[in-house]
Amino acid sequence: DVQLVESGGGSVQAGGSLRLSCAASGYTYNTNRMGWFRRAPGKEREGVAAIYTGGGSTYYADSVKGRFTISQDNAKNTVYLQMTSPKPEDTAMYYCAAGRSFYSDYLDEYEYNYWGQGTQVTVS
Repeated sequence: DVQLVESGGGSVQAGGSLRLSCAASGYTYNTNRMGWFRRAPGKEREGVAAIYTGGGSTYYADSVKGRFTISQDNAKNTVYLQMTSPKPEDTAMYYCAAGRSFYSDYLDEYEYNYWGQGTQVTVS
């Protein structure tokens, strides 16, 4: 099993910056991708960013491209989401996820088996 713990959420002003962290533990070698998803009030969960942990390739939703950056620290088994110039529409509960798949859509939530509890991000 894999356990994921998110941290770093909170309130931020539009145009500021915030960094989310996701610490993974357990059988992480069984996974080859990690991603960040979010769910805003009244909306479905959507993929924000993902990374292929085997090689570092990254993938982004169009809505965050150029503003958010996903990265990994293999020594710490941690994935980060650097949010720069956030907008009020980025307000949501952010979830970290991990999975093992060879499907090409890295922002498809159904390709992820393990999920964190979520961390709230509020942009005003």
